[in-house]
Amino acid sequence: MKVLVTGGAGFVGSHVVDRLVADGHVVAVVDDLSSGRREHVNRHAALHVCDIRTPGLGAVLDTARPEAVVHLAAQAAVPRSVADPVFDAAVNVMGTLNLLEACGRVGVKRVVYISTGGAGYGDTDVLPTPEQHPSWPTSPYGVSKVAAEMYVACWAGLTGSSGLSLRLANIYGPRQSPEGEAGVVAIFAHRLLAGQPCIVNGDGEQTRDYVYVEDVADAVARALERPGAKGVVNISTGRETSVNTIYGLLARAAGVGRPAQHGPARPGEQRRSVLDNRRARALLAWEPRVALEDGLARTVAALRGGGTA
Repeated sequence: MKVLVTGGAGFVGSHVVDRLVADGHVVAVVDDLSSGRREHVNRHAALHVCDIRTPGLGAVLDTARPEAVVHLAAQAAVPRSVADPVFDAAVNVMGTLNLLEACGRVGVKRVVYISTGGAGYGDTDVLPTPEQHPSWPTSPYGVSKVAAEMYVACWAGLTGSSGLSLRLANIYGPRQSPEGEAGVVAIFAHRLLAGQPCIVNGDGEQTRDYVYVEDVADAVARALERPGAKGVVNISTGRETSVNTIYGLLARAAGVGRPAQHGPARPGEQRRSVLDNRRARALLAWEPRVALEDGLARTVAALRGGGTA
């Protein structure tokens, strides 16, 4: 299958591209390289440097003529969305609309949109949180991602194509940058190996659902194989893990014995987040395969070997 991946030079996107190439797909990548890295793009994929908001995106699709699109390109920093919600919406909403319009013109039949779990649902007392739970995002980023899900579903209905939105839990693994809106795994792994202190916000008992990046790539591959799967699907482990536990496992993998330091709690931080993944198991025959301890060890090993965590 000919597949176009937006954001394919980024952390999650590059792993998705690697998996699709390994599966035998012909892959084209669109990335403006604002946060993605050219060296992360699989050498068997064609890279098109392009901003998804621009008219040039249409020309890329005219050239690539994809049968399916995996859409990962996004403004992904929650603080930036709060500081500049117009920019956030320009990328995540208008950029998505520009992509969908181009998809319609070249006859794309399948769009898999990469969305957000925790930021989309917001604070909820239903844990693990299922897809049918109302979305109450507390940041412009969460709002824009949920809005884009609706546009994908609407576009699919109007064009007779199919669309699926994957709501990801907290993704970690090799190639995740410790800079910017990074996950705690990348930040801690980088600092542990650099001999720097790690700061835990508050008591460290806040929990998240950590899923390894290669398991996410597997979910995307399965979603492309199943065009009948529509709507939204959580991609998660269904397992809560505290920040304190993450630090302990990473410190062990890095061979560091010192304890973490604790700083003030972050105002408004979600206390618990874990997603129900039963729909992914049923619709995509998907389940997380990489245990947390193994995934963290792989992440530390990749960073120690000179790569980005």
